[in-house]
Amino acid sequence: MTKAIRAPYLYGSLIGIALLIAGVTYAAFSDQGKVLGSTFYTGSADIKFLAEVTAMPEPGSLVDTLPGPTFENIGSNWQTDYLIKIFNNGTYPMALTSNANYETASDPDDLRQIIYVEPIEWHDDQPTNGEVDIGELGTSLGKKSILHWKTEGYDLGTLPIEETKGYVLRFSTDDVSSTKQGKTGIYDFEFDAIQQD
Repeated sequence: MTKAIRAPYLYGSLIGIALLIAGVTYAAFSDQGKVLGSTFYTGSADIKFLAEVTAMPEPGSLVDTLPGPTFENIGSNWQTDYLIKIFNNGTYPMALTSNANYETASDPDDLRQIIYVEPIEWHDDQPTNGEVDIGELGTSLGKKSILHWKTEGYDLGTLPIEETKGYVLRFSTDDVSSTKQGKTGIYDFEFDAIQQD
């Protein structure tokens, strides 16, 4: 009796072991796919000036710095314009700001308090003539002394990718005291860009 009872168990155990071995053998098959050489490039913030306002934004005409202008014979009610174009050479839209920068030693007679700047948007319809024609001036960003240009600055708005913005920097004075005769002030004008999402 005992032998007859154990035989089915033994037979069933052998079948179970055979299935288990077959299952383990089947599970040993494998495959793999790969994505090779994934490359990630970071974007860049890069604003440039057009070396000449009549130039097109091409590698040979884009610069990081411009030589500052020289203004002579400044007196009461003086005014002159300085034209500038800024190009977004980066990979993001950029928020532009501008500030004057100087050391007190470069303006010992405080001309920064009597000379004003007024940035005005310049929509240059004829970029090859380098002049402000009728209808090309846009919004004025307000008039500030060079002192306040340094401390408060200007928000120049957003500059989209691969686009150029032109500005007229209108410099002027009101009354100039005779104590300012023959004086000199030297200033840098800076334009900063911050990535916009």
